[in-house]
Amino acid sequence: MRVAVVVEQLLSRVPGGTGRYTAEVGAALSRRAPAGATVTGWSAWHRSVRAAQLPGVRGPHRLPLPARPLAAAWEAGVPVRPRGADLVHAPTLLAPRPSARSALVVTVHDAVPWTHPETLTPRGVRWHRAMAARAADGADAIVVPTAAVARELAVHLELRVPVVVAGAGVSARLARPADAAQRLARLGLDGGHLVTVATLEPRKGLDVLLRALARVPGELPPLAVVGRTGWGGVEPAAMARDLGLPEGSVRVLGGLPDADLAAVLSGASVAVVPSRAEGFGLPVVEAMALGVPVVTSDAPALVEVGGGATEVVPVGDADALAHALAALVADPDRAARLRAAGLLRAADFSWDGVADRLWKLYRRLVSG
Repeated sequence: MRVAVVVEQLLSRVPGGTGRYTAEVGAALSRRAPAGATVTGWSAWHRSVRAAQLPGVRGPHRLPLPARPLAAAWEAGVPVRPRGADLVHAPTLLAPRPSARSALVVTVHDAVPWTHPETLTPRGVRWHRAMAARAADGADAIVVPTAAVARELAVHLELRVPVVVAGAGVSARLARPADAAQRLARLGLDGGHLVTVATLEPRKGLDVLLRALARVPGELPPLAVVGRTGWGGVEPAAMARDLGLPEGSVRVLGGLPDADLAAVLSGASVAVVPSRAEGFGLPVVEAMALGVPVVTSDAPALVEVGGGATEVVPVGDADALAHALAALVADPDRAARLRAAGLLRAADFSWDGVADRLWKLYRRLVSG
């Protein structure tokens, strides 16, 4: 079986969580491939595609259009697609139109364009809704990361194709590095900090977290903010100043390489995921796998992924979040229980497991 994976997200300005998903799924598909199967990456036309090269994955091969024209062509249904494949898997909604030449699988990461359209640009809402509707009508299968997303999509889309919950995993590259203390020192951290990891955009709830810190001044350790700037003008340093938070109480670290990210996560006292909506929430399992207690909002996917091993507060409730964080920091026994529960829960998630579920789906689709 010849599988083509669209790896264009790895070449975007801000790959984000869907970039991590694309990279991990592609590499895991190669590791878990049955005998005789191949996995090949495909992207738009870029001068360099080095950032989209994945272990064990052929290519990436380049389609004849640059990124923006390719997105426009696929939105319009122009028949530009990977060649020589029995099945094409688009790990985001950037997907070719369905074709009789090869099966098409599309990953839909969340239902945010319907449930929280205010957290996207109007153009983003229109594009995501249109591409998801086309996948729901014409792809051979839709893959989602959680049952919560499957339920939400069923409310907003007429699903004419199978929907498969395939999950997500924890990258082996996020193991705590031996020189974690030195990495933390270089980043201006002493350990014991709070940490939040997300692309800086309105949906991630960073404003709620900063308001929570302002509710309990002096009661919480510094917050490390990890993530590249997305859209929406989310500027943590400016927001912290406007809220009157003390200098140094919020450390904006930007995007980090995996070893630094693992050091920052593993050195934290609490990881916070205050998103207004998620399809999975990779930082939840990544922090749990490193033995860090996690506090999340009660967005359905985050509750599902946490599986009872996280502290949960209502979406958008800064007072409840402040109380939960202060109580957890002040209660070592509670923190230890969450660490132990989180380690057990994180063991349920692996990229190899995702790949095994995908290969099972691929075989069913290709064999007919």
